[in-house]
Amino acid sequence: MSLKSERRGIHVDQSELLCKKGCGYYGNPAWQGFCSKCWREEYHKARQKQIQEDWELAERLQREEEEAFASSQSSQGAQSLTFSKFEEKKTNEKTRKVTTVKKFFSASSRVGSKKAEIQEAKAPSPSINRQTSIETDRVSKEFIEFLKTFHKTGQEIYKQTKLFLEGMHYKRDLSIEEQSECTQDFYQNVAERMQTRGKVPPERVEKIMDQIEKYIMTRLYKYVFCPETTDDEKKDLTIQKRIRALHWVTPQMLCVPVNEEIPEVSDMVVKAITDIIEMDSKRVPRDKLACITRCSKHIFNAIKITKNEPASADDFLPTLIYIVLKGNPPRLQSNIQYITRFCNPSRLMTGEDGYYFTNLCCAVAFIEKLDAQSLNLSQEDFDRYMSGQTSPRKQESETWSPDACLGVKQMYKNLDLLSQLNERQERIMNEAKKLEKDLIDWTDGIAKEVQDIVEKYPLEIKPPNPPLAAIDSENVENDKLPPPLQPQVYAG
Repeated sequence: MSLKSERRGIHVDQSELLCKKGCGYYGNPAWQGFCSKCWREEYHKARQKQIQEDWELAERLQREEEEAFASSQSSQGAQSLTFSKFEEKKTNEKTRKVTTVKKFFSASSRVGSKKAEIQEAKAPSPSINRQTSIETDRVSKEFIEFLKTFHKTGQEIYKQTKLFLEGMHYKRDLSIEEQSECTQDFYQNVAERMQTRGKVPPERVEKIMDQIEKYIMTRLYKYVFCPETTDDEKKDLTIQKRIRALHWVTPQMLCVPVNEEIPEVSDMVVKAITDIIEMDSKRVPRDKLACITRCSKHIFNAIKITKNEPASADDFLPTLIYIVLKGNPPRLQSNIQYITRFCNPSRLMTGEDGYYFTNLCCAVAFIEKLDAQSLNLSQEDFDRYMSGQTSPRKQESETWSPDACLGVKQMYKNLDLLSQLNERQERIMNEAKKLEKDLIDWTDGIAKEVQDIVEKYPLEIKPPNPPLAAIDSENVENDKLPPPLQPQVYAG
């Protein structure tokens, strides 16, 4: 999706939010611009093509290996027994590898045989029997109570859902894309079965699918959200670091039509940030989408109050980008990937949830590619802002209107002072690091000079001379001498 810069703002053609295959549903950057339905079709085509190519490659390698083995046997004739066993072992090993490749890329590796599914259904999953959390127990009770109103159809749905959860327990070794595909297949199969066999009206089917999604994803959440086998966590850290580096971006740079000095607008902005941050605390994809929807509605209300007219799509996207930059939601990429992989596809393809989610994906894509041209800045200023050397100048006091709040003026004045202090601190830190380096170099130089002098003029330490004996120490007549005279004091 191309992001264009107009009037120092951000504009996305609304037609570019739709599936690029022209089906009329909303597309998604995670699906290369396709909607959920078209993406699965394209994915299956590419997968089948890759399987066919790998199958042909495996057969060709096996055929070439057999021909090479046969030619070597005919040319060499009688070989030693040891070398024959080596060639036979090599051929068997190659055949085993080819067979393994065929099994890996065969459809049965993903779907499994009917007998295996029956065994999986009979064998209770240890994770299901394990003590569950309070939330999981609550969701299970709500799901059972909800299905009781559908009688026989509800019993069939509960049975299928239990079998699916037990089957997913044995598929945790699969990639997250394959687990996502299994979940999407389950959604589609259950919805089609209710419409064809159960004759359930579409609006009731949607409600049932919401409850099914809530039940199964509450149980699967800790296994499929940000799994260790993916780079979701790395993407989270990257976008979080990127947003922190863009803390200096102002609403004026994005041409955001929101005036936060209006108390009602400021409250709407705070609520929007709260909702987008709260998305990470939810476990069900539909609940995460609901947070995005509430955030978007607060944004539309803030724009409406500021402009005194209904907000347009061109106003919405820049404001959403500003909210994301200001809120820096935790695990943003993981939440987007989780919704994309395991949400009921009908919600992402149509409706306001799909529209708002597609705009959020566009906002994240814009933040990742944000450059100087997007903000109408020079490359030099952009690099200085990104490195933290300086910050954009805030609104000068001369431009304030006479009715402006004194507290706001003081706040911007304090922000300017903090910016100047930050620049001074950066200079002091650089000079301190330079001084530290000079001291280390001086210490090393002195130590080297001392070492050179010691090596050039080695110090010779001689043993001490024996002490001199007293002159009369050996006079044996000393014991016969009278004692020394003692002074006496006489009283006068």
